Amino acid sequence: MQNLMKFPLYENPNVILRAVPGHFVTPNAHVNYYLDMTTIKSRSNEAFAAAKELSKKVSPTSTVDTIVCMDGCDIIGAYLATELTQAGIISVNYHKSIYVITPEESHSGQLLFRDNIQPMIKDKNVLLVVATAATGKTIGRAVEALKYYGATINEICAVFSAVNSYCGLPVRSLFTTKDIPHYKLYSQEGCTLCKNREPISAFANAYGYSHL
Repeated sequence: MQNLMKFPLYENPNVILRAVPGHFVTPNAHVNYYLDMTTIKSRSNEAFAAAKELSKKVSPTSTVDTIVCMDGCDIIGAYLATELTQAGIISVNYHKSIYVITPEESHSGQLLFRDNIQPMIKDKNVLLVVATAATGKTIGRAVEALKYYGATINEICAVFSAVNSYCGLPVRSLFTTKDIPHYKLYSQEGCTLCKNREPISAFANAYGYSHL
């Protein structure tokens, strides 16, 4: 994609948010930037750096038994578990180790945890990790599923977030809309870019993008 912009994290320049301006359609909204999390989620040194910075944002008095990863954040979640353990974050798991898991998604979009995974959720203190929280709907789906399976959500972390909190819990993020010049998010029905007849650049979701 053209016009790639890079925004290094002030606290750690090894964490770089890559963004492309345009007109992008996501499952929940239209946005004027595609936020490319590919290397942050997949390159070990960037994932480690992101996890290290996220660990500093987690409350030191929090309890974390399980980290639930959305949007392909498994590597970040694994490093985050190590960082939190080393920082002395409490876990009530008898083995004193934090679980790192990802929900399964059905064809209808429902999140589920199989029987063998449910003991890692039920009555556990969960930290939820997402790549992007633009509208909060991904967080909402995850929170609803986790509560159904008996979890307590203590922390929510994101690489990028356009929302400050969800259901009273702060969303602790590395990047916000303040870090991206003129970032705009529109509802699917009220998209200014569509009204101005600006062509769609690509369809995008947590897995990546597809050009038209």
